[in-house]
Amino acid sequence: MSSFRPGRLIGILVGTVVILSLGVYGPAMLLGPLPAVAATTVTPAAGAFAPTPPVLSANGASAIAVLAATTSDASGTTSTGTVSQAAEPIAVAGTAEALPMASIAKVVTALVVLDAKPIADGESGPVVTLTAADFQSYLDYDQVGARSVTVFADEQWTELELLQALLLGSSNNHADSVARWAFGSLDAYVEAANAWLADNGLTGSAVVDATGLGDGSAGTATDLARLAGLAATDPIVSSILERPASALADRRGVENTTSFLPEEGITGISRSYTDAAGVCFLFTAEVSDGASSFTFSGAFIGEPTYDALTADLTALMESARAGVGPLPVLAAGDEYATFESAWGDEASAVVGVSRTRYAWQAATPEAATVTLKDFATARTGANVGEVQLTVAGEELSAALKLDQAINNPGLGWRLLHPIVMITALLDQ
Repeated sequence: MSSFRPGRLIGILVGTVVILSLGVYGPAMLLGPLPAVAATTVTPAAGAFAPTPPVLSANGASAIAVLAATTSDASGTTSTGTVSQAAEPIAVAGTAEALPMASIAKVVTALVVLDAKPIADGESGPVVTLTAADFQSYLDYDQVGARSVTVFADEQWTELELLQALLLGSSNNHADSVARWAFGSLDAYVEAANAWLADNGLTGSAVVDATGLGDGSAGTATDLARLAGLAATDPIVSSILERPASALADRRGVENTTSFLPEEGITGISRSYTDAAGVCFLFTAEVSDGASSFTFSGAFIGEPTYDALTADLTALMESARAGVGPLPVLAAGDEYATFESAWGDEASAVVGVSRTRYAWQAATPEAATVTLKDFATARTGANVGEVQLTVAGEELSAALKLDQAINNPGLGWRLLHPIVMITALLDQ
């Protein structure tokens, strides 16, 4: 009969622990996940270019906002970015207060009516039979020398023709007629128009009529630059401005009052004058190098004379031609994050492919948003995240690539760093 030996029992227990430890520790250290790299976001150095800011008017109030940018790269690929009109203008000058807007109010009328009574693309909308009130409205405006286009009671005009007379001829009687037709009364139209302005974020502006002859129809330059963008991107309004009609119902002639300085690349949307408002102009403008183009919308209100408007618009377009060009918003190699592994490897997240925009180089990009992937090892050139930023109202993004590899540290490092390895295993 064998006797109990305490030393032998302890040896068995220690041996068992060692065997179990090797069976668990070894695989855990050798096959377990590595700890993710530590990431730190950084801001790349600013690009070296001399900004050319927009030159706006010293009179009244003015503002411009980006509308679209079309860029062609070296491979011939063309991309177009259209900017939401909720974006802030890129330049504002003059008073921030709402000023009388004159016939710019008729652009509001056209957009509000189209919102309530939309016209399908390529069609003319319903036929409207004019009333005695429409004829009297024409007589009243004609008698005081306000802009008007002749109508007669019982004439039939399509909705599109009414809007053409309203926008191209700046016809006050047509503003009233189309507003009454669409909403039943001018009071109902004014209520709907102010609700539309609020819904579209134009909270600094309001109308008291459909024509803009009332001083209470007033807007800020910021709002009206956005309004120009809304008009320019509306398919019906833009088609009216692009293909102005010379004759309307019953071959009625209409003079295009919107055109102004087209040789400068300007497309007028509304051009008008009242004693209270001065000269007011709503427009879009384009700068192009043949391959790429940049379009912006703008508003000048409270100009003292048409000569002053001409001088101010000419100065604006000169600054546009000097300031607009290819801008490397996200340049290849720009560093947006650094990485360091627990075993000492270091690398950076850099822009892989440049994102260049044909833009106004006075527009400084907003702070970038960097999104990074979690990883422990990766090869050179691996996609490790994305950078997003907004420049002049346009959102741009680019993939971030690893500039050099983060390699596996090897078996020795794994076995010698149990705490780090176990923490990584528990984290996973």
